[in-house]
Amino acid sequence: MKNCESHWEFDTAYYRWLSVGAMGVRHYLQEGTNVGLYDAIELPLKAFQTAAILEVVHCMIGIVPSSAVLTAFQVTSRLVLLWPVTHSVIEVQNEKSIILYLTAWTITEVIRYAFYVFALLNRLPYVLMWLRYTLFIVLYPIGVTGELWTIYLALPYVKSTGLYSLELPNDYNISFDYYSVLIFLMILYIPIFPRLYSHMLRQRKKLIGGGAPGMKRD
Repeated sequence: MKNCESHWEFDTAYYRWLSVGAMGVRHYLQEGTNVGLYDAIELPLKAFQTAAILEVVHCMIGIVPSSAVLTAFQVTSRLVLLWPVTHSVIEVQNEKSIILYLTAWTITEVIRYAFYVFALLNRLPYVLMWLRYTLFIVLYPIGVTGELWTIYLALPYVKSTGLYSLELPNDYNISFDYYSVLIFLMILYIPIFPRLYSHMLRQRKKLIGGGAPGMKRD
């Protein structure tokens, strides 16, 4: 039953991200610009990426053999980028940095979920395994560049407007500086991204060239 549920989940996730990619490509072919691209895929992107919270839960309870810490950081950083940054700071929505992380996310997720589906069916083609453990070498840095660039571009607007910040004195007697939180998040990439990247490199070394692919998670 667990395999059936996992297969259904990965299968639907594959088609969801494939639809996001198709919508993005269609917009770019029709408009010839990144302006309006985020608006064109905003609703499904938010829904599908927010649903990734379940991936952290699956790691924590052992449904999938993956690091809950790395998965939690990856999902959390995406959600922060998506909601309190890109959604809340309208000024960054048409920046080229959006293309970078959307492209990296979409291609990565389409390949990743296709990998899981075929692995569950025990029909995993080598070419898909090769794509899963090779394209990340380029896609991960592209995605991280887009994410950090987007946060960096949002910082002036967050600082000038005091977005989500709370200064003393106030009724709650607490202070919160969202600007500093975003800077801290950017700093967190320094120790965590190399760990995630190294994990994938080790998986590639282990799986490309022999051995059972199994059900691996990044």
